[in-house]
Amino acid sequence: MTRNIHAEKVLIIDFGSQYTQLIARRVREIGVYCEIHHYAMTEADLREFSPQGIILSGGPETVTAADTLRAPESVFDQGVPVLGICYGMQTMAIQLGGAVEASDKREFGYAQVAIRGTSRLLSGIEDMRENGQSLLDVWMSHGDQVSRLPEGFCPLAETESTVFAGMYDDSRNFYGVQFHPEVNHTLQGAEILQRFIVDICDCEALWTPTNIVDDIIANVTAQVGSDHVILGLSGGVDSSVVAALLHRAIGDQLTCVFVDNGLLRKDEAKQVIQMMGEGTGNVFDLKIIAVDAEDRFFAKLAGVDSPEEKRKIIGNTFIEVFDEESAKIPNAKFLAQGTIYPDVIESAGAKSGSAHVIKSHHNVGGLPEEMALELVEPLRELFKDEVRKIGLAMGLPKEIVLRHPFPGPGLGVRILGEIRKEYADTLREADAIFIDELRKAGLYDQVSQAFVVFLPVKSVGVVGDARRYAHVVCLRAVETVDFMTARWAHLPYEFLARVSGRIINEISEISRVTYDISSKPPATIEWE
Repeated sequence: MTRNIHAEKVLIIDFGSQYTQLIARRVREIGVYCEIHHYAMTEADLREFSPQGIILSGGPETVTAADTLRAPESVFDQGVPVLGICYGMQTMAIQLGGAVEASDKREFGYAQVAIRGTSRLLSGIEDMRENGQSLLDVWMSHGDQVSRLPEGFCPLAETESTVFAGMYDDSRNFYGVQFHPEVNHTLQGAEILQRFIVDICDCEALWTPTNIVDDIIANVTAQVGSDHVILGLSGGVDSSVVAALLHRAIGDQLTCVFVDNGLLRKDEAKQVIQMMGEGTGNVFDLKIIAVDAEDRFFAKLAGVDSPEEKRKIIGNTFIEVFDEESAKIPNAKFLAQGTIYPDVIESAGAKSGSAHVIKSHHNVGGLPEEMALELVEPLRELFKDEVRKIGLAMGLPKEIVLRHPFPGPGLGVRILGEIRKEYADTLREADAIFIDELRKAGLYDQVSQAFVVFLPVKSVGVVGDARRYAHVVCLRAVETVDFMTARWAHLPYEFLARVSGRIINEISEISRVTYDISSKPPATIEWE
């Protein structure tokens, strides 16, 4: 590969919208590299990044407050196209001399906008036409609205309650839309973003799975040299793709360490070795060292019920095991991890103070201050869907690439309260039944993630003529596009009854099965 796939890139300025990562994923789907940066990024950082276009995200704040968030002033002096979305449009309007005020009629959800003017952004894009007027079906989420356009801008779109639902200045390639083109509810959203990124920003679509693989392999080869790399192999999507990338890049300089921490899914250790180990006739043929560290993990987790503390203990113990194993491998200098871009964004947001810490990631936030190994993170720039795409591009089996996500701390975040071995064993059996029934019913690929949660409570049950006072578990299944938002999966009642019956009948330690019908937000997908 001779082209620099990062050369043409888009900068996304984040104002805290729940959709910011979705904007980035849409830009990447167009085939253009982009990064998300904090709204307070410095002018020097902006110049160094040197974007070919800039997108200002939405956000939950009001631009009418005295101390509200603003885009760096230098954004408008770069000589590159700028697209403001929702809050991004409003702050653009104020910063360039327009005005914004609270609206008497707020718009949340579906709306229809009428296109005005002849902008480069929306010309020829429509969902329907009535009386010669081009109309778009869009998704709105705002209480404020632009009341006066900045000098040089023209109206781009309007609704019945919002006169300036969009604005444009073709001479400077500045555009603002009050609606959200990044969400699926805006039917022509992908076309609008394509118009901005490709036609207006003049970006070439170099961000493709094949090019990404070539770029990663080149970078890994340059970083590692002749040294050896240790990879923590779990059998999940991320670690499997990392294994394939590293094996292609450095061959037998890679040694995989499979740590059985006692918090894995049923029979996972056996399956990983059979699926990826040397001499098994699989596509990997990897050198794998299997470490049984179950007792060590449970000993350190005894008596701990804080979710954050549990995560950190699991992450730190994981690294301790790696350090010990690395001492046995000549020239072992690097530790490979499956860190992906959302992990980096969330951790960076917590450090900057712009985001609440929802959870720490053992890939990013749980590492010790000092490590014996340097990090190799081949997936650090990628979203989960991009990881899956490059996995398929490298020829990995679909049953690996399309497997449901499994958290780094494993069942440790699915056992509420203290983690005990007997709890993990019980949960493993229940989870295996749930997944087995999903596959039998043809539902596994229809849900995005499914698992069982172990609750630290007991409930009375009746088995035959005897009472059973045993634990409660909860089934969780969600449907999502990006894992930033998710709805609970509407599984058939008959299916849920079958799963519940099997779990209670086959596992004596469980007396009651519930189903989680919480969506994200307000709930998270995992319980801890």
